[in-house]
Amino acid sequence: MTGSGDGSTAGEDSADADEHAPGERTCLDDWTDDGSDLRAGVDEAGKGPVLGSMFAACVVADPADLPDDVDDSKDLSAERREELAAVVRDRAHAVAVSEIPVARIDDPETDMNTLTVAAHAEALEPVASDGLTAYLDAGDTNAVRFERRVADRIEADLDLRAEHGADASYLIVGAASIIAKVERDAHVAELAAEYGDLGSGYPGDSTTREFLEDYIEAHGELPACARESWQTSRDVRNAAGQAALDDFD
Repeated sequence: MTGSGDGSTAGEDSADADEHAPGERTCLDDWTDDGSDLRAGVDEAGKGPVLGSMFAACVVADPADLPDDVDDSKDLSAERREELAAVVRDRAHAVAVSEIPVARIDDPETDMNTLTVAAHAEALEPVASDGLTAYLDAGDTNAVRFERRVADRIEADLDLRAEHGADASYLIVGAASIIAKVERDAHVAELAAEYGDLGSGYPGDSTTREFLEDYIEAHGELPACARESWQTSRDVRNAAGQAALDDFD
């Protein structure tokens, strides 16, 4: 394989594809190397939130088949992301999604850099094939190190290239960014359906922090969707404990 150089984030077929559970591949049964300029792109969403899972997506496609306005998912509205995700799933040769749940994130035997490597590898592995060029949005300050760590987890002999800002530089990575963000958004919507309004799940969101404070006050513990190892969770829990002591006094 070659390299370049706080976790404290269409049609009927396309609509059906968006309903697949995280980790399930789409269009893979129809994937054949037909001589087109296939590339793979991988990106993650949900690395920084205090609530919920992190997701990574891999898209295998001929970049020429992708919509021209595919971009870093953060620069698109939620509505446009969903529209583009449907088109990408329809046109891609393969799409795979991996999920890193809260339990893995809170495991004291790991860290977010390692989990980001795992998320990329677990999205890429199911659709990898020898000789495929794959671009990764580097999830480490050292892009070459990130590339090497992902490569170590992939059996196929890939032409693997990790770069910072790859989601803005390569359409194929921008497409993966969109798929990952749509999966993350759907996950947050499911959490909201279970818990009520919890905001975006990011530490800087006042709605998210108020949700955590109110939940601890009502239940005496953090919700299962919270990353207990995050500083925000520790701060809210400590504040609640101090408040309880003050009430006792």
